[in-house]
Amino acid sequence: MEFTRTAPAPDRDAPTRDRVARAILENGPSSAADLARRLQLTPAAVRRHLDHLAVEGVVESREPKVYGARGRGRPAKVFALTQAGRDSFDQQYDDLAVQAMRFLAETQGEDAVVEFARRRVAFVGRDYAAVAAADPSLTPAEALARVFTQNGYAASVRGLPVVGEQLCQQHCPVSHVAAEFPQLCEAETEAIASVLGRHVQRLATIAHGDGVCTTCIPQTLPTTQTDPQQDPQKEQS
Repeated sequence: MEFTRTAPAPDRDAPTRDRVARAILENGPSSAADLARRLQLTPAAVRRHLDHLAVEGVVESREPKVYGARGRGRPAKVFALTQAGRDSFDQQYDDLAVQAMRFLAETQGEDAVVEFARRRVAFVGRDYAAVAAADPSLTPAEALARVFTQNGYAASVRGLPVVGEQLCQQHCPVSHVAAEFPQLCEAETEAIASVLGRHVQRLATIAHGDGVCTTCIPQTLPTTQTDPQQDPQKEQS
């Protein structure tokens, strides 16, 4: 008697699960309700896909970060990509890159690593002016977000009351390498400060285990000019 081996049925939900995972990658930690609205799916369907992704180790649930005053009730949990989930997006050559960086550090020293890191983010200074000129309606932070997104970072901007703006990079194509070589992160921060002409502060990085790379961009205070007619020194002279 011959037995016919049947091929496993195709996973019809796989493309939708990929959309859910990529939506988290591009927008950062998200609640099931946010994902449902973004992908035009039912909340029940999104939760089913999230449960499957969690079992596979692609996503994990977290308590959301609350900015400003906390409202009533407990905020809905958000889902973020795990490191394994990030590995499935564009990070196949991390081991080779780390080995190359180690070789550079061992043979050429710290200065060579720093110079390489600065050269790698040269796109920030190269592209920022063109993006800002093409769309004058963008704030400096929004122009930077567009530059980083064009280079694989999936960046966005969050407004911070009083303080300014926060540049959020939901994906970092070099996070594995930056975990061992923080000079890569430092060069990014340096490039951001350089094009904006002001001090910025890196608050979190994916390389150090945070869900999103965040950089605080303080707002610039308007300069006040003294009216010569009201200047006490002018009046005394």
